[in-house]
Amino acid sequence: MLSEESIVQQLSISGYRITRPRRAVIRALLEDEGYSSPARVRERARRYCASVGLVTVYRTLDLLSQMGFARRIHTENDCHGYAAANHGHHHHLVCRQCGATVEFKGCDLSRFLVRVSEETGYVIENHLLELEGLCSSCQ
Repeated sequence: MLSEESIVQQLSISGYRITRPRRAVIRALLEDEGYSSPARVRERARRYCASVGLVTVYRTLDLLSQMGFARRIHTENDCHGYAAANHGHHHHLVCRQCGATVEFKGCDLSRFLVRVSEETGYVIENHLLELEGLCSSCQ
């Protein structure tokens, strides 16, 4: 399970400054069990640092995503949100009604990816798999 301190430590080791706004964004992201829009992250982060701006939220979420601490989640209307992520290869189940997000590991897409690579000439470096439906509470 990710913690604020473990993320802050890794950011610091990687040479990133640990500012109050950045720490507030990390804390706000970790509070949500599902995914959050950047606006929602900002709203919660302002409880810890009133000066957090939306640009800081976007930059911090992008950084956390690049470092593997957050995963970008696609939502309706071509919008996106972010969910805290554990390290390692995994995917998401997203409830289309309440937004609850569950990570799951394991997918054997190797044959499919080889076929796509052969058919298109692409060298596939990564993939995302997101399944959408209704969680047990919303059914």
